[in-house]
Amino acid sequence: MFNPRFGRRRALALCAALLAGAASPALQAQDFPSKPIKFIVPFGPGSGTDTSARYYAKKLQQLSGQPVVVENRPGGNGFIAVKQALSAPADGYTVFIGSNSTLAVNTALFKALPYDPQKDFAPLTMMMRAPAIVVAPGDADTKQLKDLVAKAQSNPGKINFGAGSAGYQLMGELFNDVAKVQTVHVPFKGAGEVATAVAGHTVDYAFAEATSVQELIKAGRLTGLAVASDSRVAALPNVPTAREAGLPGIEAYTWVGAMVSSKTPADTSAKLAAWFMQIAAEPETQQFYANLGATAMSGGPAQMRQFQADEIALWKRIATQAKMELQ
Repeated sequence: MFNPRFGRRRALALCAALLAGAASPALQAQDFPSKPIKFIVPFGPGSGTDTSARYYAKKLQQLSGQPVVVENRPGGNGFIAVKQALSAPADGYTVFIGSNSTLAVNTALFKALPYDPQKDFAPLTMMMRAPAIVVAPGDADTKQLKDLVAKAQSNPGKINFGAGSAGYQLMGELFNDVAKVQTVHVPFKGAGEVATAVAGHTVDYAFAEATSVQELIKAGRLTGLAVASDSRVAALPNVPTAREAGLPGIEAYTWVGAMVSSKTPADTSAKLAAWFMQIAAEPETQQFYANLGATAMSGGPAQMRQFQADEIALWKRIATQAKMELQ
């Protein structure tokens, strides 16, 4: 399993090794980059994926000397963004900033994906991981997780939850399975839309990334019912873990990682990976994510590939346990 506490010294050593490998005589790698780089994000503003993309874009621009543009392409279970990323020339100038939903969970929910997240993409590195938080409207009578469970038990099929991606949908189904309730999935295009929908009582609850809802919780627009983790989030110390709230067995994280087309020249991918690793190892990056209630992650291409494989196996197992019908 991927270790989020990948040592800074080890990360820098791997970064140096990747840079050394990238310094091949290949002309393309020597010249790269000679024009702007584009980050494709499968969600809209307000998501942890978008926040990560914009932070890394600023840092990569400083390292590469070229502009880095972030383009949001939400909707369609991430298929729209994936198609755009994979249809672009495989030259390193298009980077896909993906999440657990697009890079792992979709494999557990769809009979046939229009892409293969392992074969079609080459990993650069992990960027961050954040625990999911169960949230309800700030002014609702659902103030604790047990209130939500009781409400769902009394109203089978009438309580709904919002999900901005396949990952959050599967978390909602995990909640149904563990709590032995039946709540209904309502799809949205991203985390920002879901947070607004919960705050406005359009849906009754949602699983949300800590980075996208902590300010709304602090402002009282949302109530944090539980953290789907084995420990509380430092930025939200008053929100209990699911176990503390009386529902052990719910542990779910969202994560973000960078990928390029698997057809990208290896030396170009290595050069990009080294830069991403360098950014991930910076103390500023560690603090940036800590302030958001998340954990900075790194590790490089090989570790990300193994982490992705483990996540795919995990969510396929959960989907099977929840007896979810494939889409």
